[in-house]
Amino acid sequence: MYEDHIRSPYEPELATCGFFLVPRPGGFVLHMSASAEHISEMRSHVFKTVCTAGAAEPIADAARLVASELVGNVVRLCGPWAPVVVRVTSTDEQILVEVHDPVQSVIPDRQAEPPDSAYAETGRGLRILDVLAPGWTVQRTPVGKRITCTLPREETAAA
Repeated sequence: MYEDHIRSPYEPELATCGFFLVPRPGGFVLHMSASAEHISEMRSHVFKTVCTAGAAEPIADAARLVASELVGNVVRLCGPWAPVVVRVTSTDEQILVEVHDPVQSVIPDRQAEPPDSAYAETGRGLRILDVLAPGWTVQRTPVGKRITCTLPREETAAA
């Protein structure tokens, strides 16, 4: 009976308690609980996926950092084990990193305090997003919000 099983394209590549990874063309969709172990594994999948899609390692590092910062923000907002969806998509021109969390009412906001101030307790991660993925967006959804970051597929020379 089981030997006749044909793998559906929607079956997960990896499914464990709180971690459900579904490969997609040029990327993946990951449903996970935001635990330290799962965040570490998510970071590894982001890097590997972006490199496998043909982007340079610095771009993969940037995508990994963006995903990590966004999921870290969810943990700070919702606590550990919060449900998170991470989607990574690679196209010919760009890498998209999306993180969906369950809290629609709290939108990321840059603090007035400069990031290097001793009084700045939060907000540094958003400035990292500004540098690595300028123009990142937030969209409220029926079940929370989605933050989308677009990274260039190719490294750009510093001006």
